[in-house]
Amino acid sequence: MSDTPFGFGLPPEEPDDGDEGKKKDQQSGGGQGPANPFGFGPGGPGGDNPLAAMFGSLNPNDLGAAFQQLGQMLSYEGGPVNWDMAKQIARQTVSQGTPDGAKDASIGPAERTQVADAVRLADLWLDDATSLPSGAGSAVAWSRAEWVEATLPVWKELVDPVAERVGAAMGDVLPEEMQAMAGPLLGMMRSMGGAMFGTQIGQAVGVLAGEVVGSTDIGLPLGPVGKAALLPLNIESFGKDLSVPQEEVRLYLALREAAHQRLFAHVPWLRSHLFGAVEGYARGIKVDTAKLEDVVGQFDPQNPEELQQALQQGMFQPEDTPEQKAALARLETALALVEGWVDAVVHSAAKPRLSSADALRETLRRRRATGGPAEQTFATLIGLELRPRRLRDASRLWASLTDARGVDGRDGLWAHPDMLPTASDLDDPDGFVHREQLDFSELDKMLGEAASGPSEKPNLTKDEPKDDEKGRAKGEEKGDDDK
Repeated sequence: MSDTPFGFGLPPEEPDDGDEGKKKDQQSGGGQGPANPFGFGPGGPGGDNPLAAMFGSLNPNDLGAAFQQLGQMLSYEGGPVNWDMAKQIARQTVSQGTPDGAKDASIGPAERTQVADAVRLADLWLDDATSLPSGAGSAVAWSRAEWVEATLPVWKELVDPVAERVGAAMGDVLPEEMQAMAGPLLGMMRSMGGAMFGTQIGQAVGVLAGEVVGSTDIGLPLGPVGKAALLPLNIESFGKDLSVPQEEVRLYLALREAAHQRLFAHVPWLRSHLFGAVEGYARGIKVDTAKLEDVVGQFDPQNPEELQQALQQGMFQPEDTPEQKAALARLETALALVEGWVDAVVHSAAKPRLSSADALRETLRRRRATGGPAEQTFATLIGLELRPRRLRDASRLWASLTDARGVDGRDGLWAHPDMLPTASDLDDPDGFVHREQLDFSELDKMLGEAASGPSEKPNLTKDEPKDDEKGRAKGEEKGDDDK
């Protein structure tokens, strides 16, 4: 796949005058400004013929495909992200293979059996390490392409709200003289915005598909509920330089996947809590309209890769407000608690059984801390890094809770979000561990009774006919007995 967005290729050869020609054009007043955002019309790269500007230097054999790509881009009328384009580009990225030359491949029966056996054994080991029951109703082995297909719905849920903000901002940067007749142009800009986001998401998801080893690598449940998934090809690449038997690598990664599945399956509020934290942070993001206006104003259809590079630099600035800081702290703490719990539980299950448990644990900690394509995607699109910065602190806290309260006491904290440690608790884990434990059972009981309605009237006033009611009740009982 070309690195240029929208599937347009660069001209096969640069013009004879190269950059000098561009400089001459700029010196002669032909440069583009906000009043001429796409280079169309007089002074643009194609003069009065924008199609010549966009396609004139393409190989004639490619013109049909190029027009088809352009038509698909400008005719898109869906949501803020062109997810059809994202899927197409992600699949193309996967088909190119990873930098080490590993190409995607279909999963064979032997690999499916290996994954199923590893997840089954991992669940048995986890029974001793956590009170949460198995959350994996099935275990599947995915190719990279299958991972793309399975996770795109969740990426859509995460990215669409932010992309919607960008679509609105793109309309705001139009020059005043265009506002009166901006209807068709706004539609085209929305289509371009959807294509821009579709391109970025597609490329990032495609690259990520070459690195992830399961469906929960980034701390969010990206796959279908109750389905533990591993990617055999990526597991092989992950373990080839570790001097650890592949069976142990596969089993350790199966432990992590199965532990995530238990947590998300049996803590029903956790998924919405995490996704709500992402959305809450995104609401406080403001679009850098000055940068966006500069990108739109200088867009050169002959060099669409410039648009991609500008988007990769980011157009978002987090609001420096207490609400935004609280949203960020909430998300970072939630990610750290999830990853810390998984780290502690998996280590407890693996340490007595795998000689390589310590080495694999440290490798995965470092891998998680340095980030990857998913983090880059969110940092680009909403200025957010999906990195559990306090993973080690959270892991130590969960381990201390296990020592002090046992497995049941530790896992019982997931019963209610208000029972979980906070960011300040990660600073003082001992204080949290030995703090008096909150009990929400009575509160939940009261709320349940209130929801179902009162069964009796405990606080009757003087005016209420208590004796009459009792008399009627006795009469009814007697009537029942006579029957």
